[in-house]
Amino acid sequence: MSWLPSDFVHPTRVELGTGHHLRPIRESDADRDYPAVMGSRERLWSLFGEEWGWPPATMTPEANRLDLARHEREAEAHESFNYALFDADETALLGCVYIDPAEDALITWWVVDEYAGTDLERALDAFVPEWIARDWPFASPRFGF
Repeated sequence: MSWLPSDFVHPTRVELGTGHHLRPIRESDADRDYPAVMGSRERLWSLFGEEWGWPPATMTPEANRLDLARHEREAEAHESFNYALFDADETALLGCVYIDPAEDALITWWVVDEYAGTDLERALDAFVPEWIARDWPFASPRFGF
């Protein structure tokens, strides 16, 4: 049995109500994603490194682009989802939300170092569980590792 109903349509844009939005990440976002990830690498490693081995200190822009292409394919196939957090004009990628299969689903997220501990991070922290409960068909999602 699939982790999602066969007729489920994943959201393609979600407004946070802060002037920011989430949308599925694409390979074409690599030029904005790489500096966001590598600029916050140490903190991201502390959050995801043990579980995912990510982001490695040696990650190249090309490796990042290939990773985003994989995320884009996985979302299209409903295998897992990576939503990028953007400002209104998508001039900056400010973080990501991951929705992965687990017993039900595992949801994790982060913001770039510049926004850690700010109103944007607090808004995302409050928004994600509400969004998952409202728009996703999970009975008992797990948040964080």
